Amino acid sequence: MSAGWVAGAVRAKALVGRYPGAVGAREIARGPTLDDALRHLATTPYARYARTAAGLPQAQRAVAATVLWHLRVLAGWLPPGGARLLVPLAAGFEIANVVARLPAPEGRRAEAPEPYRLGALETAWRSLERAGTPAELRAALTASPWGDPGGDTPWALLTGMRMAAARRTAVAVPSARRWAQGRALLLAARELFVHHRSLPEPVRRDAARLLGTRAPAAASYQEFREHLPSAAGWVLADVDEPGELWRAEARWWRTVQSDGAAMLREGRYGPRVVVGAVAVLTVDAWRVRAALESAARSGRPGEAFDALV
Repeated sequence: MSAGWVAGAVRAKALVGRYPGAVGAREIARGPTLDDALRHLATTPYARYARTAAGLPQAQRAVAATVLWHLRVLAGWLPPGGARLLVPLAAGFEIANVVARLPAPEGRRAEAPEPYRLGALETAWRSLERAGTPAELRAALTASPWGDPGGDTPWALLTGMRMAAARRTAVAVPSARRWAQGRALLLAARELFVHHRSLPEPVRRDAARLLGTRAPAAASYQEFREHLPSAAGWVLADVDEPGELWRAEARWWRTVQSDGAAMLREGRYGPRVVVGAVAVLTVDAWRVRAALESAARSGRPGEAFDALV
């Protein structure tokens, strides 16, 4: 194993050890106010960006920005070319940048936040940032590793990017393929059977690469479940109705957490340790963002938060 991968793995483990974890997230969630939660947050690595947060959305964004910063730091410790392993794992930040540029429903649009600074973890943000219209944005995506989303409506653009992120992760990060399949399954199930929207053809193709051809073409939720490959079907175990998909998502997050922690415990230093660290850091941020929302509701953790923690 190269010295670069050893250094990256050591750094990854050190980063994970500083984060609050499930116990810390519980303390943040109990608040009992957002101000109390923010004071608790100031004792964690999230303080780097959270100290100036003035409300819940800013605080949650600060949590995400902290994780991105640490992923960029981690990428700098990896050997030449090693950062490519993290690019698809950080795709959600580029998607969030695109979300901020799209029209809000019914024309409502708050002031767009500053884009996340992606550095070496960018896929095509500089090209996407220059796009002035949804059609130009679709063209920029099509010319990039994201691929054609299949339409230029806000829904098509974002659905295409989210499914492409799962496809790219499965290809570039073999140890994360299980998570990518689960994410693709949740996205497809929600679009097909909660929102009752047909998948654009490029999205359907990406879904078929991860779930097989029969599940994305299913006419009912039950048929969808029956045609899932065994490698992905675990996500919907005991989830009998589309309205219970939030339970499946909580299971997905718990699985990413447990798989990532197992990778961190492996004796050998290398890419799997780094991927495991990214998984644990990402789950921690998801948990803390949910905890902040609970604190803002007078310290009453929601059911989804309880299901994860």
